[in-house]
Amino acid sequence: MTDGPVRVAVLDDYQGVAPELADWASLDAEVEFHREHLAGDALVDALAGVEVVVTMRERAAFPREVLDRLRDVRLIVSTGAANAAIDVAAAGECGIALAYGTSGPSRATTELTWGLILAAQRHLAVEDHGMREGAWQTTVGIELDGTRLGLVGLGRLGSAMVPFARAFGMDVVAWSANLTPEDAAERGATYLPLDELLATSDVVSIHLKLGDRSRGLLGAAELARMKPGALLVNTSRGPIVDEAALVEAVREGRIRAALDVYDEEPLPGGSPLRSLSGATLTPHLGYVTREQLRRFHEESVGLVRAYLKT
Repeated sequence: MTDGPVRVAVLDDYQGVAPELADWASLDAEVEFHREHLAGDALVDALAGVEVVVTMRERAAFPREVLDRLRDVRLIVSTGAANAAIDVAAAGECGIALAYGTSGPSRATTELTWGLILAAQRHLAVEDHGMREGAWQTTVGIELDGTRLGLVGLGRLGSAMVPFARAFGMDVVAWSANLTPEDAAERGATYLPLDELLATSDVVSIHLKLGDRSRGLLGAAELARMKPGALLVNTSRGPIVDEAALVEAVREGRIRAALDVYDEEPLPGGSPLRSLSGATLTPHLGYVTREQLRRFHEESVGLVRAYLKT
């Protein structure tokens, strides 16, 4: 540790809003905010002399090879109840304590999911761009009324999709590894095996946690089973879908995609996803609302304050 006030680094404050969303000045510490995304050597260099790191969900990666080099860090505070980007065992071996907030995701991700669905069905990004270039009505939209929504995952976030779908006049079916027909019915959906859900749904929306069972769940074979022209929406985690297979399926016009999450984030500038006309893309905005970020940052300030008092 270094002499002088404790240094606290707040990472990945992309929009530069963290300073105004919590009372960081109340901490007896020197707080610095990083808007740029840092990884590997750049992250290690930026954290030299820093004792406390505040990281936003899974934006910054802390694998063993990074943690081993953080000589001054004694605490990593992460928003959310868990963070798969931190090697927990390695942190313990390096003498770095971990602290997590208790605020789970709000309905913000559900709202964004419907925004993506509507934007894709009505070609809003294309028409907005066309209007600014002087064009007028260049696309034909697709109604949701009378179509089928297939939910891959019917937990808290998946279940929150159901009343919205009903309001749009959609039939709702669902699948997950442990879902039963009775559980699905209680949540307002009809259970279907995954293959049948993919083959009959007009919109397929993913609402699963990333884990051993869900990683690569939708590969080339599964995407090929989807209804021609159907929309695949992913606001959960990128690796649940085989990205290369998805690029091929969208490029060939077999399906469309609306994505908020990716294998690598931030999405590299040269990613083939950026050039797909059949894909609607947002930069992992699911939980990025002023209200949710305020909850996250206020909790982080509280956790840092508790550490400083020890």
